[in-house]
Amino acid sequence: MARASHTTVRAAIKPTRKTGTGGLSPWRESLVKKVILDGLSDTLEITELAKACALSRSHFSRAFKCSTGQSPQAWIRSQRIARAKQLIRETDLTLTQISLECGFCDQAHFCHIFTHCEGINPFAWRCRELRAQPYTPGCA
Repeated sequence: MARASHTTVRAAIKPTRKTGTGGLSPWRESLVKKVILDGLSDTLEITELAKACALSRSHFSRAFKCSTGQSPQAWIRSQRIARAKQLIRETDLTLTQISLECGFCDQAHFCHIFTHCEGINPFAWRCRELRAQPYTPGCA
């Protein structure tokens, strides 16, 4: 299965410290973001993420939201959609393959979440992206 580079998604690892207190320490935030991004195609349990940070589930969830402005589940979902968009743009994988690569349980769930987040279904989004790419003569 083709894999796209994670350079655009990797930028999300950088700590995003919000003003105020109560968030994750920068090293914990970087660690948990790396764990999430490395495991996007897998099932990610909040309890396991909290354990990686040596925090309780509730404290971790509260601190993560304080640091990023999003709940862990919302941040994971946004990263999965970002990776899906990258794979749609950079590969010829089917939407089913992309949905599994990005950790969605099936294509229907992927399409539902993608449409909710982007306002357009992934097939139409792919068509729009392909039309937006400049034509290069001599390329197949």
